[in-house]
Amino acid sequence: MWDRLAASDPGLLRLTAGARTVTAIALTLAVLAALRVPVPQLVAGAMAAMVSTFAVQEKQRPAQAVTLALGLPVALASVSLGALLNQRVVAGDLFFVALIFCAVYGRRFGDRGTALGLIGFQVYFLSLFVHATGSALPALYGVICVAFVCSATARFVLLPQTPAGTLDRLRRAFRARLAQLIAVQAELPDAGPDDVEKVLEDLRTATARLHETALMIQGRLEDGTSDAAVARLLQRRIADAEIASERLGLLLLTARSAERTDTLTLHLPGAALPLGGELPVRDEATAALHRDLQALRLLMLRPVGEARGTALAQVRNRLLGYREEENLPKASPAVQDVFRGLGEAARAALGLRLALDGPQDESDDSPATIRSREELDAEDAAIEAGEEAAAEEPQPTGLQRPTTRAAVQVAVGSALAIAGGELLSSQRWYWAVLTCWIVFLNTASTGEILVKGYRRLLGTVLGVVAGIALAGLVGHHTWTAFALVLVFIFAMFYTAPLSYTLMSFFVTAMLGLLYTLLNTYSMAVLVLRVEETALGAACGVIAAAVVLPVRTDRRTNELLVTVLDRLADVTRAAVDQLSGGAGADLVEQARDLDQALADLRGATQPLTHPITPLRSRRDTARYVVALLETCAYHGRSLAATAELLPTHPSIAADPRLRGACARIVHNIEAIAAHVADPRATAEIETGSSIASMLEPGTPRTPRYGRVTDRVLRHLQRLDEAVSGLARPLGLTTEAARPRK
Repeated sequence: MWDRLAASDPGLLRLTAGARTVTAIALTLAVLAALRVPVPQLVAGAMAAMVSTFAVQEKQRPAQAVTLALGLPVALASVSLGALLNQRVVAGDLFFVALIFCAVYGRRFGDRGTALGLIGFQVYFLSLFVHATGSALPALYGVICVAFVCSATARFVLLPQTPAGTLDRLRRAFRARLAQLIAVQAELPDAGPDDVEKVLEDLRTATARLHETALMIQGRLEDGTSDAAVARLLQRRIADAEIASERLGLLLLTARSAERTDTLTLHLPGAALPLGGELPVRDEATAALHRDLQALRLLMLRPVGEARGTALAQVRNRLLGYREEENLPKASPAVQDVFRGLGEAARAALGLRLALDGPQDESDDSPATIRSREELDAEDAAIEAGEEAAAEEPQPTGLQRPTTRAAVQVAVGSALAIAGGELLSSQRWYWAVLTCWIVFLNTASTGEILVKGYRRLLGTVLGVVAGIALAGLVGHHTWTAFALVLVFIFAMFYTAPLSYTLMSFFVTAMLGLLYTLLNTYSMAVLVLRVEETALGAACGVIAAAVVLPVRTDRRTNELLVTVLDRLADVTRAAVDQLSGGAGADLVEQARDLDQALADLRGATQPLTHPITPLRSRRDTARYVVALLETCAYHGRSLAATAELLPTHPSIAADPRLRGACARIVHNIEAIAAHVADPRATAEIETGSSIASMLEPGTPRTPRYGRVTDRVLRHLQRLDEAVSGLARPLGLTTEAARPRK
C-alpha cells in the first residue's frame, strides 16, 4: 500500500502540501480559540494561515524562512490598505488593480516574487471578505501574526521538508512506478483478444507516469544532492532505467504480435495491438519469461535495506546472465530479444541500485554480474563533475516579456471584472476579480485561459450544490464547520495538480461553510458566487483575447519548433558520438527534449479538450504529439547508447552512422522551418531505408555485439516518425524529393 501511495503521489508532494496547510490552519485556530477571538477573526486567521503556507514554494529552507519573514510586513500592509480603502470605492478599485498588476509582474523575480505577490493579493482579498475596518486593524494584525507564526511552526517544526528528503521520496516513487510498468508488461504475453486493448492502454499510462516521475526527479536533483557529480550520476541511472524498461515493453509487443510492431503501437492514440492469430502456447521459454518479469519487478522495486540475501543475488545473476548469448533460452528470435531486454533492464536496475543505495555485498556475484559492475564503475568514473555553462538564449523584453504581458492582461481583465462585479453586487464583487486572477495563473495562451475558466465554473456550480447541502446540515455548529473546512482544504491541495475542476469544487464548498460561520449564508449568496465566477472567467478570456493576445496556435507552434530543435540537437549529437566524434552531455540534452515535449503537451490541452468543437484539429494535435513522443523515445535511446560508447566493451564507434543520420536531421530542421514560417521553401527528403544506406564492407557481427544494429533500428523508426510528421504539419509527400 505504501508503494501504491508513493506511485500515485510522487515524492508525497500533494500529501505534504495538504497536510502542512491543514496543520498550519488547525494550529492557528487552536491558538485563536484559546484567546477567545470572535468567529470573523477565526476565519481571517484561517485564511491568512492558508495563504502564508501555500504561497512559499522555494525548495531550500533558509530561502523559505526569508520569504515567510518578508511576507508578514507585506500582509500587514495589504490588510491595512484593504481596511482603509474599503469605503472609498474608486480609490480602492484603482489600488486593487494596481496591486494585481504588481503581484503578477512580480513573477519575473522568481519564487520569492511570486510568493510575495500572492500574499499581498490574497490578504487584501481577505480584508474584503471579512469586511475589515480601521477600528478592527489591531486585532487583525494580531491574528495575521499568529497565522504566520503557526505557518512557520508547521513548515519548519511539525512537518519539515528538505530537498534531500523530497528527492528520496521521489526515488521511491520512481521505483514503484517502474515496478507497476513491469507488472503491466508481464500481462502482455497472455493477454487475450478481449483484454489486449486494455493492457495496451495501461501500458501507455504506466509509461507516461514513469516518465513524469523521471522529469520530477530531474527538477529536484540540483537541490537534493551533495554535488553536481552525484546529480549527474543519478540523472544517468534514472534515464538508463527508464529507457531499458520502455525498450523491454516494445520487445514484448514484438514478441506478442505475429507482425512486427513499432513504437507507434505504444504512443499513438487508439492504436491497436495486432494479434496475428492464436495466443502463444505456454512453453518452457514463456514460463521462464513470466517468472523473470516478476523477478525483475522485485529487483526494481526493493531497495537494498529491504531485500537482502542470497535469493535476491541469484535472481539478479540470472537476469544479468541474459546479456550473454550462451545463456539465452531456446526460443524464437523475438522471444530471445525479450530475454536480452531483460538482461539490459537488470543491468539498469543494478546501476540504479548502486546510485541510490551505495556499495553492496559482491560475494555472490556471477561472472555476468562482475562484468556489469565493471561497466558501471567505468561509466561512473567517466562522469565529470564540472559542466560547461550553456549559452543563454535571448529573452524577450518590454511588453513581449511573459510576466509583463500577463500583468497587463490580468489588470485589464480585473478592471472589467470590478466594473461588472459591482453591477451584480456592491458587497461581493471581488469574487469576479478572484476568478479573473486565478484563470491567469500558470497559463500562457487564450485557449488555456478559456479551458481553465470553464473548469473553474464547472467546479463552482458543483460546489454550490454541495455548499447548500452542507450549510443545512451544519447549521450553527461552529467547530463542526471548521473541521469540514479543514477536510476541504486538504482535499483542495491534494487534488489541485490532478483536476482543476475538483479543486474548484472543494473551494466553493468550503466557502459555503465560511459564509455559514459568518452568518451571511443564503441561497442568493451562493447563486451570486456562480454569477461572479462566470463573469470573472469571461473577463479573463476577453482580456487575454484582446490585450496583447497569445493565440493557442502561436503558442503551440513556438513550443513545437522548440521540441523539433531539441530533437535535432539530441539526434545529431548522439549519432556524432556513435560515429566517433567528440562527446557531449547527451543525457542533459535528452532531458531538455523531454521538458520541451511536456510543455507542448500542456499547451495543446485546449486543442485536445473533449469539449472542443474542432474534432479534426483535436485529432491532428493528438497525432502530432504522439509522433513526437515516439521521436523523443528514440532520441533518448540514441543518447543512452552513445553515452555507453566510451566504457562499454561491446560497443564500438561506426563512422558510417553519421551519413545515415543526415537525412533525419535535415527533415527535422525542414519541418521546424515550415512550422516557424509556413512560407519557407524547405522540403523533406525521402529515399531508401536507413539500413540500406550503410555501405557494405565489414563482416556481420552478432546482433548485440556491436552498436550498429541497435542504433539502426532507432534511426529507422525515428526516420519513419519524422516523415509521418510532415503530412499533418503541412509538408505533403508530393513535395518530397529523394536525397542526392
